Amino acid sequence: MRTITREQLNERLANDNLTLVEVLDPEYYGKYHLPGAINVPLDGDFDQQIRKAVPDKNRTVVVYCMDAGCQASPKAGRRMDELGYRHVFDYEAGKRDWREAGLPVET
Repeated sequence: MRTITREQLNERLANDNLTLVEVLDPEYYGKYHLPGAINVPLDGDFDQQIRKAVPDKNRTVVVYCMDAGCQASPKAGRRMDELGYRHVFDYEAGKRDWREAGLPVET
C-alpha cells in the first residue's frame, strides 16, 4: 500500500478510473463523504464486503477515513494488500482534510 496526497487524489479523480472507499462506520459516511465514495466499514465483515465491492484486485483503490490520526484506512489498506489487491492507496489526511480544503463532499 502506498499513500496519496489530496492534490494527487483530486487529480486522479478527474482523470483515472478508481474506486474510492471510506472505511468509517455508516453514521460517519452518512454525514459527508468524498464524491463517488462507497462505504465499506473496517469491521468483522470487511474482507467479504471489500471483495464484493471491488472484485477486481487489479483495480486502483483509494481508502480513507477521518484524518491523519485515524488508523482505520492504514489498517484497511494493509488488509487489502494481504488479500491480494495490487493498487491500493491510503489518503492518510482523510475526509476532514478534503473538506477543509474547500473541495466538494456529498451528504
